[in-house]
Amino acid sequence: MSDWADILRWLHVIGAAVLFGTGAGIAFFMLMAQRTGRAELVAHVAGTVVIADTIFTATAIIVQPITGVLLAQAVGWPLSEGWIVLSLLLYVVAGLFWLPVVWIQIRIRNLARQAVLENAALPTEEKRLFRIWFACGFPAFGAVLAILWLMVTRPQIGF
Repeated sequence: MSDWADILRWLHVIGAAVLFGTGAGIAFFMLMAQRTGRAELVAHVAGTVVIADTIFTATAIIVQPITGVLLAQAVGWPLSEGWIVLSLLLYVVAGLFWLPVVWIQIRIRNLARQAVLENAALPTEEKRLFRIWFACGFPAFGAVLAILWLMVTRPQIGF
């Protein structure tokens, strides 16, 4: 394998680690903050989560398909290879669940900030949005886990 392919593989693995790690960390901290019921804590954590998703997740989402395609070309894997096709489909699934999550995180942050300003409890809408946010996380995170497995094992999958 060429040095270029090694660099691409390294960048691709780093991107996958960022997607997995940021997703797991965000889910954990949002859940822990939500469980307190404290508007100021939810506002702070949700604000941090929005920043983390913008810096880390969005960057990795852009880098992953670029490094993946370039790596496949450098190594000689056709993009029609079954495990690559399935990875790309799962990537789209993860993205379809991630996009509404971003909007929901921003809304949760704003609702919690408003509750802090009004010295009020978290509103019912915030709690409803968190349940949707949490539910969307399972298929998105499951898709990322499946992609990681496909990347590591590269199974023979025929379509």
